[in-house]
Amino acid sequence: MMPYELKLRRDVEKQLERIPKKQRERLVDTMRSLRQDPRPIGCVKLEDRLYRIRQSQFRVIYAIFDEEVVVFICKVVRRTESTYRDLQKMLDRAIRDVIKE
Repeated sequence: MMPYELKLRRDVEKQLERIPKKQRERLVDTMRSLRQDPRPIGCVKLEDRLYRIRQSQFRVIYAIFDEEVVVFICKVVRRTESTYRDLQKMLDRAIRDVIKE
């Protein structure tokens, strides 16, 4: 299977900068692993193409575009009440960013 291209939403880098180095490195490794296996054991389908994976108290929310062979990271956050708000908006943005290219 061809590896997926990994793309990040613009503000994901800012989100990662606010996370302590050790946890950030684990999150980056987790995101990189999605290139080989975009639906690993433990991932949860949230909506349509939208999934989430846990990394300790953080959540990586991402969209999978099988036809384009792209995994698009939408959000990396600590789990809170608002983590899963606006999923449809996240998905719409991901579709715009990936399909427009």
